[in-house]
Amino acid sequence: MKKIDKLIVKAFIGPFILTFAVVTFIFLTQTIIKYFDDFVGKGLGFGVFAELLFYFALNTTPVTLPLAVLLSSLMTYGNLGEHFELTAIKSAGISLTRVLLPLFFFSILLSFAAFWFNNTVVPKANLSAFSLLWDIRQKKPTLSIKEGIFYKDLPNVAIKANKKLPDEKTLLDVMIYDHQSGNGNTRVILADSAQMYTILYDRYLVFELFDGQSYDDYSSSPQQASNKNQFMRNKFKRSKMVFDLSSFDMQKTDKSLFTSHRMMKNITELNYVADSLQKQHKEVRKNLLSSIKQYYFYQHGNQKDEVKPGKWVDSIKNVKFAAYQTRDMLSRAANQARNIRSTTESKVQETESLAKERRTFIVEKYKKYAQSAACLSMFLIGAPLGAIIKKGGVGMPVLSAMILFYYILRFLPAG
Repeated sequence: MKKIDKLIVKAFIGPFILTFAVVTFIFLTQTIIKYFDDFVGKGLGFGVFAELLFYFALNTTPVTLPLAVLLSSLMTYGNLGEHFELTAIKSAGISLTRVLLPLFFFSILLSFAAFWFNNTVVPKANLSAFSLLWDIRQKKPTLSIKEGIFYKDLPNVAIKANKKLPDEKTLLDVMIYDHQSGNGNTRVILADSAQMYTILYDRYLVFELFDGQSYDDYSSSPQQASNKNQFMRNKFKRSKMVFDLSSFDMQKTDKSLFTSHRMMKNITELNYVADSLQKQHKEVRKNLLSSIKQYYFYQHGNQKDEVKPGKWVDSIKNVKFAAYQTRDMLSRAANQARNIRSTTESKVQETESLAKERRTFIVEKYKKYAQSAACLSMFLIGAPLGAIIKKGGVGMPVLSAMILFYYILRFLPAG
């Protein structure tokens, strides 16, 4: 490697790392905003957020790499042109093509590395990210009792407090419906005040009730069917109720349940699924004739014979029947026609669904190739453009990159 190559590669590496970090941060911010409603009120720790952001950072790498290459190549050759280094290089008899050559080879290596990363690491990162996101969505919100509203996230109980003090632990004018017996609202607890706190490393919630009464209705209990009007009322100065908070923990879902999605597969697995769907598609089309053949028959007297495909038989031609027989035959023919239409429509929908699903897997496969080749394409666009505009820094290169990406996303056909 000559000194000029080292100079250009060194001038490129710094902006590339910087732009890659900035673009990744922007995409992660967009992801957090997209799933923000799933995080609110769940009481997730920093470790869960860090794990999820790490997986999504890996997920966005194939998208951020081409944009980072575009920005860094614009900045690199813009800086060289702005400080007349490109002019000095040309005056020494070195062509612009020779100046682009070291980063061209670097972009090729980066494209191969991006393809390996997209095919090997990204599917595993997607599997971990979306399975964790599913667990977060299924997690119950943290305990938050609001004034005047029944809180029902605790199992088999509904709690309402008309007043909640600023310490977030003391409740006034408390009403509790206890459904643990499984007989409906047969037990009601009223208390002037209550204190709530957790014990045993936040595994259990304790409600300490003061100055209240409990009402038990035994009339709707099967065990007390003979006592239709039996009620029980107990007064207490102080009472405790303990609730298990295990249902608020985030449960880990088996990752194998998500492996069927195309984003969790590499190219080999995508090809295998696409071939399987194509075989199913051909099998459904092949069996269509045999599925509707059973509905084609003609009847003459008491004889019932199947009709060969393509052969037309008129069951009432040159044969005289009574009016009721004709109506009966026509009614059965209409029913058979409806059955044929229903069967055909269902088979057509099935074939269309299989074909559409197969196309999504094929698109996902070629997307991996396209995202890798985009690194080289963005360099071939950004490097000459940077040499033309002759502006470095983060001003003109960023503006040019934004306009270019807007043009690509706005005017090029999708899919």
